[in-house]
Amino acid sequence: MSAQPNAPHVTRIQGWCPGALRPMPSGDGLVLRIRPQLGRLTQAQVQGIAELAECYAQPLLDLTSRANLQLRGIATQDYPVLLAGLQALDLIDTDVQSESRRNILVSPLWQPADGTPALAQALSKALGQPGAPTLPAKFGFALDCGAVPLLRGCAADIRLERHDRGVLVYANGSTRGVVASAERAIARAMELAHWFIAAGGAPDGRGRMDALVAKTTIPTELASTAVPVNTGARLPLGFIPQGCVVGFEFGQLPVDTLRTLSTLGPLRITPWRSLLVEDVQTMPALSELITHADDVRLRISACTGAPGCNQAAAPTRELAHALAPLVPLDHVLHVSGCSKGCAHPNPTLTLVATSAGFDLVQHGTAASPPDARQLSPAAVAAHLKQLAHAPHL
Repeated sequence: MSAQPNAPHVTRIQGWCPGALRPMPSGDGLVLRIRPQLGRLTQAQVQGIAELAECYAQPLLDLTSRANLQLRGIATQDYPVLLAGLQALDLIDTDVQSESRRNILVSPLWQPADGTPALAQALSKALGQPGAPTLPAKFGFALDCGAVPLLRGCAADIRLERHDRGVLVYANGSTRGVVASAERAIARAMELAHWFIAAGGAPDGRGRMDALVAKTTIPTELASTAVPVNTGARLPLGFIPQGCVVGFEFGQLPVDTLRTLSTLGPLRITPWRSLLVEDVQTMPALSELITHADDVRLRISACTGAPGCNQAAAPTRELAHALAPLVPLDHVLHVSGCSKGCAHPNPTLTLVATSAGFDLVQHGTAASPPDARQLSPAAVAAHLKQLAHAPHL
C-alpha cells in the first residue's frame, strides 16, 4: 500500500437515470433505458429489441433494479435510427417529461384482476397533468397489489398495496398510510407527492421520501392506517405457476439469449435483474440462465466499471466473477467502480475501486467509511477468506 495519499477519484452524481428520449453519455457511448408499460414486453417487442441491439448497441443488455432494459455503447450517429426503431415497437413515451415522470415499478406477478393495469394507467395520466408536482428524477412509485407485497425491498417513494378494504397508499419509510378505493387511490398518492414537495422534500430538486419521513410528520389524513409488517415474500427463481423466472450474472442479458427467449413467450422484467418468461413449462439449456437460488453468481453485484463508465476508477465485473466462489451463502459482494454504488445501493459487503486499489466495507454501501483501504485483488481474496470465518459476517 502506498504511504502517500493519492488524488481522489472524482465522481459526479447525475441525479437522473437515462431514458430512451434522454440517453446518458458514458465511456462506451450513449446509454438508454427502455421502460416498458407494466414491465412487460410482447414477443414481437423482444424480437425487435434484439435486432436493434445487435445493430446499434453492445451485444449485452442490462436488466436494472428499476425493471428497465438498458442498452449501452450506442454511437451518437446511430441513436436516431435506434430511437425510431423503438418508436415503431411502441416503446417510447410522447415526450421527455412524460418519460422522466413515469417512474412506476409494478409487481412482476401482476394480473389484470388485481387492478394493477388500471392503477398504472391512471397514475401515468395523473403524473402527466399540468398541475402534477415536479418530482425529483429518481422519485418513484411502487404498485404492489398482489396477494402479498413483493416490492418492499425495492426503491420507491410512494407505495400502493392491496388491502382488504381497498388499496393502501403510504410514504416509503412510514409505518402508517391511508386506505382508499381503487378509484381514489391515485388521488391519494398524488396528495402524498404534493405534500412531499410542499414539506421541503426536494429543496435542490433532489430528495427521497424516506429522508423526509424521518424528520417530518405526515398529515393525519394520509396516515390513518397501520402498514402491515413485511411478510418477507420473494419471487423465487425457476418454475412458478405464471411461468419461469430466470436470472443472469450482473443482470447482463446476451442479445442471442434475448432472441431465444422471445420465441418462448412474453417477458416481464423484474427489479431483481431477472426475467419472468410467461406461461412456459420447459426452458432451453442455456448456461447463462440462473434458475437456482444457490448459484454463486447470485452472490455478486457489480456496476459496469471502467472503461465503460467514466465514473469508475477500475474494472469491476471480472474481479467480482473471480471472487464469487469465496462469498458465503446468503451474502452478497458488491464491487463498485466508484463511491456512488449504482449497482447495489443497500448495505452489504462492498468493494469500492479507487485509483490506488480497492477499499473494503465489511457491511455498508459504497459511500460508507472503509474498513480496509487500497487492497490488491489478491489481498481482497485473502480478506474474503478471513471474513468467511468471522462471526460478525
